[in-house]
This record gives sequence, structure tokens and C-alpha cells, in this order.
Amino acid sequence: MRKVINPQMQLGEVDISKIEVDLRSRDEVPKMLLGFQYIYTNLKIRDEVFKKLEKMIPEHIDSDNGRPGMELWRILVLGSLRLNCNWNFDKLEDEANNHNTIRQMLGVNDTLGMGNRKIFPINTLKQNISLFTHQVLEEINKIVVKYAQGEIEKKKDTPIKAHCDSFVVNTNVHYPTDVNLLNDAMRKTITITKRLCLEKGIEGWRQGKKLIRECKKQMHLIQNLKRGGGKDKAKKEKKIKDAHKDYINFAGKILLRVCDNLQVLRKLKLTKRQENKLILIDRYYNDAIRQIDQIRRRVLQGKAIPQSEKMYSIFERHTEWIVKGKAGVPQELGLKVCIIKDQFGLIMNHSVMEHLQDVDLTVPFTLETKKEFPKMVSCGYDKGFYSPDNYTALTKILKTVIMPKKGKLNSAEMERETSKEFIRERKKHSAVESSIAALENHGLDLCPDKGIHGFKRYVALAVLSRNIQILGNVIQQRELRKLQKNEEKGRNKPIAA
Repeated sequence: MRKVINPQMQLGEVDISKIEVDLRSRDEVPKMLLGFQYIYTNLKIRDEVFKKLEKMIPEHIDSDNGRPGMELWRILVLGSLRLNCNWNFDKLEDEANNHNTIRQMLGVNDTLGMGNRKIFPINTLKQNISLFTHQVLEEINKIVVKYAQGEIEKKKDTPIKAHCDSFVVNTNVHYPTDVNLLNDAMRKTITITKRLCLEKGIEGWRQGKKLIRECKKQMHLIQNLKRGGGKDKAKKEKKIKDAHKDYINFAGKILLRVCDNLQVLRKLKLTKRQENKLILIDRYYNDAIRQIDQIRRRVLQGKAIPQSEKMYSIFERHTEWIVKGKAGVPQELGLKVCIIKDQFGLIMNHSVMEHLQDVDLTVPFTLETKKEFPKMVSCGYDKGFYSPDNYTALTKILKTVIMPKKGKLNSAEMERETSKEFIRERKKHSAVESSIAALENHGLDLCPDKGIHGFKRYVALAVLSRNIQILGNVIQQRELRKLQKNEEKGRNKPIAA
């Protein structure tokens, strides 16, 4: 049984519309809570958001019967707070269990004794927040942006002037080299094979831990040889080659044993969990074979490895090697994310760019955003988004396109890019860099979630929480001005004789 929110308030529970938030606080939490309070108290946006949240409930789940699960409203609030405040799950657990205003927003009754208080364990938080899909979060974000734009700009039919740019969200991986990727693959192959063989009564892995230590020892030997100096370079190169040869020969002998075990295991009757382990063994076994082949070709045969064959993490397989040409940042390991924002700072749309460059995404991304926000009349881009076809296509979609051209300009292009409107809008493009910096400061510097689905969910939740914070900040500043005016009137009120 899982519901969006319990419609029946409990005795001692505070109505969300009556929660008092500190208007003078400069922290992110009050702004987020004011944004959530606006979503909850505005019936139109609440109904739309709740309908999207209901998509998370599987069809076979009965919302009226069974053991109650965590309410989806609570998952949305806690998941957004985790991203916007850049908390880990330990910090989130502490705040969810001890922050009074957050608990009121979650609809928790704290009038009960300490032994009866509602507690959110860390595993409950992890498992429930992972229920989100990036599709649901993107749909909720579009709803929030549309209402936030109306709240910020009261005038109807105000045109939207957007700006678009991309940045890199790093994945949680170490710097990849052939030898440490092989070590990762061998460690996982030996560990999972040993466990599955013990379960099925297959002997031969009593010294599994020792084999893992030996692999790690040989990896460190190669790393130390590369770092070490020495005047005789030819002698040093020979030592490095010999160490690589010993390393891949040792790994190859272990993999032969794994291959024999795989043939035996495939003939046995396995449970679903054991079949999943067998799939993992196959995956890491193939990773190890690939790394051995690449080490042999690169180090022993002196061949270059094509970029298409390289993998930068055997765990976060979606990781890409990205060079953006930034000063002091030679490369980044992660995925590029493209965002498009309006003049109010709200992020209207985003896209995770798997094996794509800026120029490939420009037109379809703008078309998708224009479809959701028809009032968008202009958009600014960097040179990385430029191509003649892109510019021609965008001029048919938007009234104004601010896209500087790469390379030499002809007379017509020079006239366009030196016009007052182009220069004025081009100077405003730095605002999108501010939005990117805010996203990175509020969780999008590094993605700790696992897998491509976790990555997309993490990015979508960060974008949504950023927009809720902007909405909450607008409400906070408006209510604070009212409060200050009332205080000013009270001070200026004449004292009765």
C-alpha cells in the first residue's frame, strides 16, 4: 500500500499551509520549504504534481491494502532537500529525524513520546528515493516551472528569453588506467566466483583473497616502476614491459580457472539470485579479457587503442572522457548535461548527453523546449552549438537566435554579430553560467548514484530542487517585504497621549 499523501490529518499534526518558516534565514532549507508549501497549498499545481507522483506506483500495487509504504510526498521533499543542500544520506537521515520544520512539512506528528516518534532509517531513505524515475521528475519540473514563471512575472504573454549551455557532471570513479581497470575486473571476478562456487559446493577458491592481494601487488609494482626515475630509459622500459607481461599472465591463469567454473555453473540449477551472480561474473570476466588484450596491444606491441574500444570504469559504464578546454581542467570523467534557462533563472529543460556533442543536440533540444513553452521567442548559445544547418533550423523555430559563428565571418555575419541586439543578448549569456554554478554548488558537481538510470535521476532531481528553491526564494522575498513594511508602520505609529 502506497499513497501520495495521507488525506486524513492525524491528531497533533500541523497543517502544511500553516507551517511558519523563518523568512530572514539565508539558508537553502527555508527557501525549499516555502517552495513546497506553495506547491501544496496551490490546489491546481498540487493536483498536477500528485498525478505525476502516482505514476511511480506500480499497477499491481493496491493503494488501500497491504503494508503501508513511505508516502510519495515525503519522498519528493526529502529527495529534493538531499540534492539542493548537497547532503549525503547520513545528513539527510539526521535532518529528517530532528529538524522540526522539515518534519512538519513531511506531515509527521511529533506530539507523541520519544518512543513513538516517526523515524526515517537511512536504508528506508535510500530505497524510497531510488523509486523516482527521471521521466516523472522531468514532468514535475515542467509543471513547477510553468507555475513559477506565472508567480514571478504577473503579466500575461510575457515572452521567454532563454539561454542554453552544457557542462560536465562527474561520475564517482577513480582515474582510469589499463592496470587499475584490470585489477578492478579481477577483484570482482574472483570475489563473485568464489561466493557462487562455495554456495554450489565447488572447490578451488580457498585462496581467493590471496589471489586478489597478488593482483593488487603486481598493479602497484607497475605503478611504482612508471613513477620511478633512472638514467637508463631502455632498462626502465624493459622492466615495465616485463612487469606488464607477468601481470597479464597471472591474470590469464586465474581467468582460465574462472572459465572452467563458468562451464560447470551453467549446467547446474540456479536460483534467480545465483543467475544474477552468474551474469555479473560473465560481465567482469569479459572486462578482464578486454583489459588484458588492450595491455598486450598497447604496452607489448606498441599499438594505439582506438577511443571507441576504451572503457573508463567497469562500474559506471556510462562514464565518458570529456575535454572541454578549460584552464586547469585537462579532462573530466562523467557525462555532459545540457540545460536551457529563462530570464528568471528557472531551468526549463535539461538533457543528459550520452555520446553526443553540443552541435548534435541543439535543434531537437530547442524544439522540445519550445513545444513545452510556446512563449519562448529567443535563445542564446555558445559557439560549440553552431553549425550552418543548426542556425538555419533555429531561425525557423525562434524569432531571435543568438549564436556566434565559429571561424571567419562574412560581411552579413559580421553585420549580424556586431548589431546592438546581438551584443546586448550575448552579454546576458553569462547568466546561464551562473545557473550552472548554482547547480554544481547544490549537488551536481559529482553524482554519487550508481548506473545510468541513477545518474539521470540524480540530474533530474537536482534541476527540480533548484527550481523549487528559486520559487521559494521569490515567495520568501515577497513575504519578507510585507513583514518589513508592517514593522515599519508599527514603529512610525504615533504613541497615544
